[in-house]
Amino acid sequence: MTNFFYKPLRRMLSAPAILPCLCFIIYLLFVPLSLNAAQALPWKVIFPDATHIGKFEGTPPAATVFHGDKPVGYLFRTKQIAPIPAYSGKPMDMLVGIDPEGRIIGIRVLEHHEPILLVGIPESTLNEFVMQYVGKRVDDRIKVGAGKRSGYVNVDAITGATVTVIVMNEAILRSAREVAISKGIIADTRALDRPAARVRTELFESTNWKELTGNGAIRRMLLVREEVDAAFKGTAAEDIDLATADEAKEPFIDLFYAYLNAPTIGRNLLGESQYNWLMAELKTGEHAIALLANGIYSFKGSGYVRGGIFDRILLRQNERDISFRDIDYHRLSDVYAEGMPEFSEMAIFIVREPYQFDPGRGWELDLLVKKQTGPLDSVFSSFTTTYEIPEAYVELAEVDAELIAAELPIWRQVWQEKTFEIAFLVLGLAALTIIMTLQDWLAHFPRLLNNLRTGFLVYTLLYVGWYLLGQLSIVNVFTFSSSLTSKFRWDTFLIDPTMFILWVFVAASLLLWGRGVYCGWLCPFGALQKLVNQIARYFNVVQLQLPQIIHDRLWGIKYLILMVLFAISLESLATAERYAEIEPFKTSITLRFNRELPFVLYALGLVVVSAFNCKFYCKYICPLGAALAVPAKLSLVNWLRRRKECGSPCQTCAVECEIQAINDRGEIQINECHYCMDCQVTYWNEYKCPPLVVRRKKHERTGQIKQELGAESID
Repeated sequence: MTNFFYKPLRRMLSAPAILPCLCFIIYLLFVPLSLNAAQALPWKVIFPDATHIGKFEGTPPAATVFHGDKPVGYLFRTKQIAPIPAYSGKPMDMLVGIDPEGRIIGIRVLEHHEPILLVGIPESTLNEFVMQYVGKRVDDRIKVGAGKRSGYVNVDAITGATVTVIVMNEAILRSAREVAISKGIIADTRALDRPAARVRTELFESTNWKELTGNGAIRRMLLVREEVDAAFKGTAAEDIDLATADEAKEPFIDLFYAYLNAPTIGRNLLGESQYNWLMAELKTGEHAIALLANGIYSFKGSGYVRGGIFDRILLRQNERDISFRDIDYHRLSDVYAEGMPEFSEMAIFIVREPYQFDPGRGWELDLLVKKQTGPLDSVFSSFTTTYEIPEAYVELAEVDAELIAAELPIWRQVWQEKTFEIAFLVLGLAALTIIMTLQDWLAHFPRLLNNLRTGFLVYTLLYVGWYLLGQLSIVNVFTFSSSLTSKFRWDTFLIDPTMFILWVFVAASLLLWGRGVYCGWLCPFGALQKLVNQIARYFNVVQLQLPQIIHDRLWGIKYLILMVLFAISLESLATAERYAEIEPFKTSITLRFNRELPFVLYALGLVVVSAFNCKFYCKYICPLGAALAVPAKLSLVNWLRRRKECGSPCQTCAVECEIQAINDRGEIQINECHYCMDCQVTYWNEYKCPPLVVRRKKHERTGQIKQELGAESID
């Protein structure tokens, strides 16, 4: 009985298992020394010769720095002026100082929640990055990374954190320009960057409500009552007109809005005669907006009187607020778009020429909600939504392409700059899709399939991993989960095209094939382990598989790790990101082993173990693999073929499976399978699969008998 427990335990603590355990213990001992939280630095560091500082005030908020009675510069925080979400979904906060001539004096990072910067990159590297801005002017065009562009100044990026530093660059420059404009250091030329777009009045396509809402020509703002109540919490109106539990999900206002000058929108919505009347009413440079709503709240309001202003709605474009008076309002009673719902309130509002409205630029619609706290007292809360007309309906004026690119959202700028990288990544994913689709045919050609898989693993490691830094992480899962419970923004995920494309592909592959496609083909660290194991096998390195009884108990460890990390993330995402260092991905892939010794030892230990036990980390430790296994339960098709003889009596595939994902009953555990397709090669091999071997030999004997009988009849 003692040997029954002792021998498996001794094998479990042999070289494949003990080395990563020891390395991880070393990591746990040393990691607290390397995790120093960013601390706000005093303004004296940026202005060492200054004597005192004023208050942070004005729009945008900035503090004047003095030497005696003489102003020597201005100090401001980027989070207060340009709170641009970075990859974590939260903005970074930086303290920036500029002098009266518009030169950047210094920058200090006060706070951030970026996973790679919290645990993967030392604070000194971050300080070196922001020091590159010292001496540059606030009106310089600064480009992060290599690649010269006319009229731009380059700063070096941080390896492994390119997206984050692009956001930092945008926040620094946007905040600095806002402050410089407000202080009169530079002129505000934003409105002069591009002439207004021309509406394509010659373009008309008959369409319906569904298509107009689907392509963004008609946008929607839906507020339920609990959202509005939440906006007034902490104010004097928080207990006024509260929704009951049954009313919480009811619409407060369901508002649709659209730009009407474009014929495809206006004519389909208003009908031809009403549209022609409206266009005849508009003067040159004027534009019409339609608002249609249901719900208990009116966007017009009852306080509006003749000669007054509609105080519940406001448009905003180019930092200009556009309000509407009674003369800008037209009642809308007839609408004709096929399939549109009925509305209790509809109106047309006219944007007059002095506002210099540009239909080609995005604009915002503010809805002001008021709660009365007394006869003369009210509390207001504003809800904002955006609108961008479909590009096909307008024609942009010909201007400097760089000026247009500069005003694009950050994520679109990143996608444009990485066109080649994106194309090559999509090409690789398309090739993988073809391989997965043709897997039954490829399984008939073992050498071809093996070469394809090895080649793709090299592509994954070198291109997806070490070049694109496209290593998915459990931190990405926590970031996505956190965004769903707070304010979800697509910009947060679109800002890194590699990660976005990979996650979209992984989501699709989970439904079609389970977690194995990513874990077996697309994970750079998994590819590194597998390639090391293939090299080890080539040199006849002994493979040490854990006994099945121990394996069946150890693979659950990764699910326990996932549960612990997820529980920590509910309390503090930043803390969970630190403990997620149990993943060696940042060290081995993102930072290419250029890191502190404890991290490197841990990652290298796991790689070395993989030479003796294929993908040891993936099988027993990886929380990302565990997270992917959960939705993999929903996979729609079972592509991996089995026979009734599998498991009883045949155990060929189970013995050969490197991941040990086939149980003694011959069933493939799809949650553990890495989709190497070795079992499928065996499935179709009539010289290896026992049932096929029996069938082949039977056919050969039958053929031989027929041949002998034929020879006898000839005799």
